[in-house]
This record gives sequence, C-alpha cells and structure tokens, in this order.
Amino acid sequence: MKKWFSWVAVLLWMALIFYLSHQPGEESGHLSSDITEILSGIIQFLFPFFQIELELLHFMIRKGAHFFSYLLLGVLVLNAMRRSGFTSYWAAAASWGICLIYAITDEVHQLFIPGRSGEVQDVLIDSAGALTGIVIYLCVSFIVKRWRNK
Repeated sequence: MKKWFSWVAVLLWMALIFYLSHQPGEESGHLSSDITEILSGIIQFLFPFFQIELELLHFMIRKGAHFFSYLLLGVLVLNAMRRSGFTSYWAAAASWGICLIYAITDEVHQLFIPGRSGEVQDVLIDSAGALTGIVIYLCVSFIVKRWRNK
C-alpha cells in the first residue's frame, strides 16, 4: 500500500507542475506578481527601512518556485523508489534522472503555451532543486537509521 501511495504522490505532484506550466504567460505572470506584492508587503511591514527591488523579488519568486517544486519532486521520487525496494545509491541517481527528464519535458511543453518559453536555465534550476531534495532525503534517512540503531 505504501508503495502505491508513494507513486500516486509523485504523479499528483507532476500533474500540479504540469498544470502550473500549462497556464498562459499572462496568467502565470499575474500569479507570481500577486505573490510578489504580498511578500513585498510582509517584508515592508517587518523591515520598514529595508528597500526591496520588486523586479528582483519577482525574479527570485519565479525561480524559487522552480527550485522548490523540483526539490519536493526529488524527495517524492526517491521515496517512491525506496518504497519500491530500490535502496542503493543507483536509486538516487535514477530519481534525479527522472526529475531531469521531467524538467526537460516541462520546458518543451511550455514552448507550446501562449506567452511562455522553454528555458535551459529553468531546467538547470529544476535539476538543482531535485538534486537538493534527493540529498536532503538521503541525509535524513542516514540520520534516522543511525538514531534507530542506537
């Protein structure tokens, strides 16, 4: 049951990434602009003397969304691989490969969406996020295993 559920979680997360990538450029831009305005307001409230450049914040939010969505995808894919019985470091490499292939196909998909483009930079950010998620998963697994053996 855990194996099945873990793969469903991977597919659902991939579906969410696809859904967000399928938004036309104007709609996607509005979403990230709204988030930028909210975050800017929070920053200005907490740090009133801090000047923030909205374009830079908007850029960081857009690229951060790529990084963190694939960080979670990396965790989910490696978890599904582990629950399916793949426990070697090859499972981590395969997980990263799956995330990388998905990132490439996601950017190719965006070439066909009005107002969107496929960016190599985004594939690099996505794959770095996935690799970070995989490394975090491995580190946490190692710590939990050592803690349980004590």
